Amino acid sequence: MTDAAVPEEIIAPKRSKMPMILGLVLAVAGGSGGYFAAQNGLIPGLGHEPVTEDPAKEMHVPDSLPDVAFLPMDPMVISIGEGAQRSHVRFAAQLEVPSAYQDEVGFLLPRVVNVLNSYLRALELKDFEAPAALPKLRGQMLRRVQLVVGEGRVNDILVMEFIVN
Repeated sequence: MTDAAVPEEIIAPKRSKMPMILGLVLAVAGGSGGYFAAQNGLIPGLGHEPVTEDPAKEMHVPDSLPDVAFLPMDPMVISIGEGAQRSHVRFAAQLEVPSAYQDEVGFLLPRVVNVLNSYLRALELKDFEAPAALPKLRGQMLRRVQLVVGEGRVNDILVMEFIVN
């Protein structure tokens, strides 16, 4: 069969390439317009904003340091668990105390070590493995230390070492 034998109604008309060309032109125009807008800062939240002030001026520097002292505690090794699941916790901390109470808290440091040792031994291995374990344990230990030495004599307990193995 040749093309001459096929009726003209059956032959599909040729499609126009105009929609494809128009789509391509609009895509290029949209892309370049977006690039121009982003580069010139016309879109909020994009691009770099110029730094107008010195970053050091924004940082708050205290006029004076607080009147505190740090009392180091001897590192403690506490065994936890039973049998084959026995593990050890190595713990070292410093107590942040107002300078006026430094000698009094230093005198009571053996009691503080005793309370913390007793508390840590009462815990189970799962208590140490939780994702938020350290902040929770730190809060519990601080409260116990404050009960031993008196309210207002220990500002914070700073954990220097906390290793579970």
